[in-house]
Amino acid sequence: MIKGFGGIFWRTKNLEATKKWYSEVFKMEIDNWNGTIIKPQSESETIFSFFTEEDNYFPTEQQVMLNFQVYNLDEMINHLEQIGVPLVKEKESSEFGKFVWIEDPEGRRVELWEK
Repeated sequence: MIKGFGGIFWRTKNLEATKKWYSEVFKMEIDNWNGTIIKPQSESETIFSFFTEEDNYFPTEQQVMLNFQVYNLDEMINHLEQIGVPLVKEKESSEFGKFVWIEDPEGRRVELWEK
């Protein structure tokens, strides 16, 4: 019955700073309605997964974590270094792919994934 995710929505303390950060970091155009449309590419997939309250995969005080699938994680890391966004967790590789973690301006952990 599910076709796909229709969107991700959350509140922010500083709308303009948050829009600017996501625009610069992910090179996405944020429209005047304060959002953007990300169209799935071939071989892209969206994971929907639950974690227990105690799981430390991402900060326990954070209820939701964004995961962006990227084409080339090393290129993304270079881009992050160039614009001064530090990794909060170094690159890891597993049978699921390669991952790094950063934080947005309000301290939300964001995961970047190359499959």
